[in-house]
Amino acid sequence: MKKALVFPLLCLSAFTALAAEGDAPQASPVPTALRQLSNSFASVFEKAAPSVVVIEARQSPGQSVSGLPSGLEFFFQGPNGAPYRVLPETGPNPDVAASIGSGFIFSKDGYILTNNHVVADASEIQVKLQDGRRLEAEVVGTDERSDLAVIKISAPDLSVALLGDSDALRVGELAFAIGTPMELPYTFTSGIISAKGRTLGLGGYYDEFIQTDTSINPGNSGGPLCDVEGRVVGINTLISGINRGVGFAIPINSAKHVADQLIAKGRVSRPWLGISIASIEEDRQLQKFYPTVKQGVVLRGIEPGAPAQRSDLVPGDVITKVDGKPVQISADLQREILGKNVGQPVELEIWRKGRTLRVSVQTGEQPDKFVRASTRSSRGNRNLPPAPPNQVPLNPSSPGLTVSDISPALLQEMKIQRKETGGVLVTHVEPLSAAAVSGLEPGDIITEVGGTRILSAKDFDSAMEEIDAQGGILLLLERAGQKTFAILKP
Repeated sequence: MKKALVFPLLCLSAFTALAAEGDAPQASPVPTALRQLSNSFASVFEKAAPSVVVIEARQSPGQSVSGLPSGLEFFFQGPNGAPYRVLPETGPNPDVAASIGSGFIFSKDGYILTNNHVVADASEIQVKLQDGRRLEAEVVGTDERSDLAVIKISAPDLSVALLGDSDALRVGELAFAIGTPMELPYTFTSGIISAKGRTLGLGGYYDEFIQTDTSINPGNSGGPLCDVEGRVVGINTLISGINRGVGFAIPINSAKHVADQLIAKGRVSRPWLGISIASIEEDRQLQKFYPTVKQGVVLRGIEPGAPAQRSDLVPGDVITKVDGKPVQISADLQREILGKNVGQPVELEIWRKGRTLRVSVQTGEQPDKFVRASTRSSRGNRNLPPAPPNQVPLNPSSPGLTVSDISPALLQEMKIQRKETGGVLVTHVEPLSAAAVSGLEPGDIITEVGGTRILSAKDFDSAMEEIDAQGGILLLLERAGQKTFAILKP
């Protein structure tokens, strides 16, 4: 025991002696540039943090945390997969499930911007400020499509966030996040802007994101992404797994537009053409079918009663410009249309059958909820009438499809409402045939084959015989009131 104690004491004595002789290590001066960088980081937090809030959104007993698009529920769960809950000492109802998120004050009137999935279906919302004040909040408006929400508190002396310009961001710029990850309020992390205009294909709920490697985790949701000046440039919304360095924020320029509408009328009005689209650049099948068109967006279908249905647009058109601005992929077209006003005329430059045309269309207001006509069967097995004598089967080069002339009696029997004339009715599709693989269904009305207008089953048979089907045949269709197309391959 004595020997074990002697050694560390001797070492201490030796260190003391060296220090007395002036040989102790001296701290090196911090380089000026490094000190300035450190001060800059601290300054971002000091500017932005006072406007950041912790949001506790309580659900009714037995109600799960909701508001997240399908497949993204992991973003707002604890490490064990259960929803975050308020600790007993932080709220009056510890037994009521609550989600913990973030937000920031962007108006002296007490308006707070956050994510819709933070407050969706909440029966009670409390907001905690950096100075310790805890306030009740009310929902002003929510927008599921953009995953944004505005809530409001009433209190004096509120710190308001400075808002930046997300369009002016450059990839590689410094980025900072403030939020409540893992229930740790006012956590500050740093990184860079990794990408802009990132589209994630989340079922139409979102448009484009800022990608960042700044560390964000569950609880950062709704909090600000700031630039080096402490200005909010984005709203942290999604992560791709925990601690992977891949996070996504809604650009503040888009969020401001949504927030203004939510405050003014409690909902968001969006311009709408009512079309389904696909970009040639992102679809190999379309690249083969449009070999001479290098970029553009193919109009796949037109919604019943949509603004596009009142224009000269037809399925199969390739949209290349909007009011003179080129569009390469679907996101370009969506962004251009969303930038218009409801009711505003728009000129589209399109490619159709080797010619460049200009088509005018007036935007409408997008319905809050609408159901797209599916390219897959939604009718099940329909009881079609017996085949009339003039029914025409396809030749062996494109097997599996039978069509019939259209008559008012046949439409009435099949409960199909239609104002247009012409076309042929698909009465039978063989399972696993080329027609089935292309998405054709009994009840479809084919109005055009390879650019040839179809008025009867005889026209259809003639058009099919004249077409070289090696690259596929473009069929224009009407289905449940929607105009769309299918590519039939041999």
